[in-house]
Amino acid sequence: MTFRPVKSTHMAQPTMEGAGVHLHRVFGFGDPSDSDPFLLLDDFRNDDPQAYEKGFPWHPHRGIETITYVLEGEVDHGDSLGNRGTLGAGSVQWMTAGSGILHQEMPRGNAAGQMHGFQLWANLPSAQKMTTPRYQDIAGSDIPEVIEDDGTRARVITGSFWGVRGPVDGIAAEPQYLDISMPPNTRRVLPVDTYANTFAYVFAGAARFRDASAPVGVRVEKEVAGEEINIRDMSGNRTLVRFDTGDEISVTSGPEGARFLLVSGRPIEEPVAWHGPIVMNTRAELQQAMRDLNNGTFIKPVH
Repeated sequence: MTFRPVKSTHMAQPTMEGAGVHLHRVFGFGDPSDSDPFLLLDDFRNDDPQAYEKGFPWHPHRGIETITYVLEGEVDHGDSLGNRGTLGAGSVQWMTAGSGILHQEMPRGNAAGQMHGFQLWANLPSAQKMTTPRYQDIAGSDIPEVIEDDGTRARVITGSFWGVRGPVDGIAAEPQYLDISMPPNTRRVLPVDTYANTFAYVFAGAARFRDASAPVGVRVEKEVAGEEINIRDMSGNRTLVRFDTGDEISVTSGPEGARFLLVSGRPIEEPVAWHGPIVMNTRAELQQAMRDLNNGTFIKPVH
């Protein structure tokens, strides 16, 4: 077994998307090879409805999959195929845009006005860029959760983990998408696919990952499972951790515990031509997509 060293860490950056939704961009619109097959991750959370209620009105997607994971509040969605629905707290929507879809996503807060969710974009290989669009809406109650003896919890959205398989299937990149919660001052070793690109996104508490040059979290000095922990004064909240190669990740939670997404997928390693929510392989394909949008042929007949 080989522990994955940390390749880099950085903080999510505030930005605005849609009709004025305030969010933090974890990564996106940079070098797509950095996270191949993943293109973008946004963390949208706010306690002020004015910062999110205008939502993401009608917009196109082609050539990618979008994964929306809601923690607090709800997201109403609709699309050009006539689908309508609401994602509640704890639920996931995995949308394969394929040949093209127009949709909208409108967040609503909970009773306290809180809204929190993530959206991840995954690339599609060239052979599936123009596949028929489809949705997989998974209720929170249908996402399995594994609980270990030390109190560590893992919600398994897709892929296999600790003997449990997530409900989302048929995904091009064979990804693993986990929501992991750890109690305070706990060390775990987590298995990952050796051949997959892997990242963690800490969104609550603090964590220290093995070999991190700039550990994530607050200062805590404690002997945990024989390992001296010395985490410097950094906020674990909204920190992306990218890993190098290996088949295991060592993580130790801080004094308030830790919660993070752990996501991995096998790289596609194909050229990327990218314009906003449309991702193709060549500039010519991208230009054709824009022509389709302009002349009303973007949405292809479903056979």
